[in-house]
Amino acid sequence: MPVLLEHLWYANVRTDLQTVYIALFANVANAAAIRNRIVAAASLRGEEGERERNEINFAFLDARPITSRLHISTAIYQALVAADQGSLRTKTVHSEILWTLNPSNNISESIKRFGISSTSTSLLVVHVCSPVNAGGPAPAEVAQRLRFIIRGDMVDLDAGLERVTDWDLVKKYYKLQTDPVISALSAKPDRSNREKERELVNELVVSAVAMKCVMS
Repeated sequence: MPVLLEHLWYANVRTDLQTVYIALFANVANAAAIRNRIVAAASLRGEEGERERNEINFAFLDARPITSRLHISTAIYQALVAADQGSLRTKTVHSEILWTLNPSNNISESIKRFGISSTSTSLLVVHVCSPVNAGGPAPAEVAQRLRFIIRGDMVDLDAGLERVTDWDLVKKYYKLQTDPVISALSAKPDRSNREKERELVNELVVSAVAMKCVMS
C-alpha cells in the first residue's frame, strides 16, 4: 500500500514546527460540515473549545488552486520561517500557509481563495507539529484523525494534484491570464503546449510564493 500521508521534517526551525504532515483528499463529501465545525470551534470556550480546536488543528485548503508539491511546500516553509522568527501575519502557522499562497496581503481573501469552502470536493490538509520523539503525533495517529474528520478518499499527492488542479483558477488568482508567453501557449492548446504552459505557470506561482515574504 502506498504511503499517502506525506511526512516532512525541518531541522532549522524550533521543535514545535519541525514536523509537517500533508494529505490530499479527493471526493470529499462533507466540506460544508468541516467548515462549519472550524467556525464553531473558534467561538467555543473552556476545555471544550480547547479540545475541539486541537482536534481540527490543521490547515484545510481547497486543492484546486495548488499546482504542485513544490507550490504547497514553498508556502509551508515560508510559514514555518515566519512562525520561527515570530513574524506571523496571521494567528497561527496553519492560517499563515493560506496567507502565503495568496498573491495579495488580504487575509480574508486568502482564506476565501485557498481555504476550505462549503463546496470543496478536494482538500489538501496540512498539520504542523513537534516530532514524535518530542511528543508530537505519529503518522498513524494523524491519518486516523483525518479520516474521522473528512469523508473522502486519501490519494497520492502528486498524482492527485494532476487530476484536481484548476489551471484557469490558478491563472486568475495569480493574474497570469495576460502573460504573453502563457497566452501564446493557451492559444494553441495541443498536448505539448498545454504541458509547457502548466510548467511555466507552476514556476511563476512558486516564485510568487517564495518572494512574498521578501516583498511584504
